Amino acid sequence: QVQFVESGGGLVQPGESLRLSCAVRGIQISEFPMAWYRQGPENQRVSIAGIIATITSGGITWIRPSVKGRFTISKSNAKNEVYLQMNNVKPEDTAVYFCNYGNTNLVVNWGQGTPVNVSS
Repeated sequence: QVQFVESGGGLVQPGESLRLSCAVRGIQISEFPMAWYRQGPENQRVSIAGIIATITSGGITWIRPSVKGRFTISKSNAKNEVYLQMNNVKPEDTAVYFCNYGNTNLVVNWGQGTPVNVSS
């Protein structure tokens, strides 16, 4: 079973930055699109950023419009980790953040996520 271990969340004030990490075990992320999701107080889990593997370093990324310009997704194929850089966070970014396959048809299980609480 693939394991996703998210970390880096916490309590931050509006306008601050945070970097989330996701260690993936059981697959090589270089072979799959990966994504970050979040589940807010409304309890709906939505995708917010995705990255498509290419044979070169980096990758093609997708960012949800509501966080575009503030969030950046990246990855390290060598470390098998996916990252989410969150800048200028807002109270509405408060949620539990998860990483998983970018193709939801492949999603079978979820990690525990990492909670982010944006509050002054």
